[in-house]
Amino acid sequence: MLCRTGGMPEMVFEFILKKNNIDPKTDLAIDQSIDFGSTAAAFSGGQGDFTVEFEPHATSLEAKGDGYVVASLGEDSGYVPYTAFSAKKSFIDANPELIQSFTNALQKGMDYVQDHTPEEIAKAIAPQFEETDLETITAIVTRYYEQDTWKENLVFEEDAFTLLQNILEESGELSERVPYENLVTTKFAENAAESS
Repeated sequence: MLCRTGGMPEMVFEFILKKNNIDPKTDLAIDQSIDFGSTAAAFSGGQGDFTVEFEPHATSLEAKGDGYVVASLGEDSGYVPYTAFSAKKSFIDANPELIQSFTNALQKGMDYVQDHTPEEIAKAIAPQFEETDLETITAIVTRYYEQDTWKENLVFEEDAFTLLQNILEESGELSERVPYENLVTTKFAENAAESS
C-alpha cells in the first residue's frame, strides 16, 4: 500500500482501516517513503498493490489502465470537514460584513454545484485545471457527484467536528479535545444558506 506520510489522507485511511478491524501497523505494510506527488507513478511502475490518491491521479490511473478506484475515503469515513476556513475571533468581530460576503460567495458555489450537472460543473471549472483534459475533469466531477461529496450548505455541524476530532485523536495528533462551541460559529453559513 502506498500512502503519503502524515496529513488527513493517511489519518482518514487509517481511521477507516481501524473501523473495519484492520490494524494499519500489523495487518498490512504501508510504504510512506514516496513523495506525495509520486505515489501514482510508483504504483504505475509496480510498487504496491493499492495506493491512496487524490484526483486527478486516481482517474488518470484508471484512464491509463494501470488501476481502478475501488473505494472512496470520503464515502467510507463519513462526512469529514476536509476544507474549513478559519479566522481569529477578533477579526470576525471586527469584520462581520466581510466574513458574511465571503461565506455568501462560497454558498453561491455550493448552490451552483447542487443545480448543475457534472458536465456543466466540469466545463465551468476546467479553466482552473489547464493541465487536465475536460473528459477527465468530467469523470472526476461525476464521481464526486455520484458519491454526494458536496453538501448543500457550509454549516460545520457538531457531528462532523466530533468525527474530525475522533480521527485526529486516533492518529495521535490531538492530545486534548476542544468544545465545538468554543471553536465553531455557524451563523455566517446559516445566513448564507437562508439567503441563497
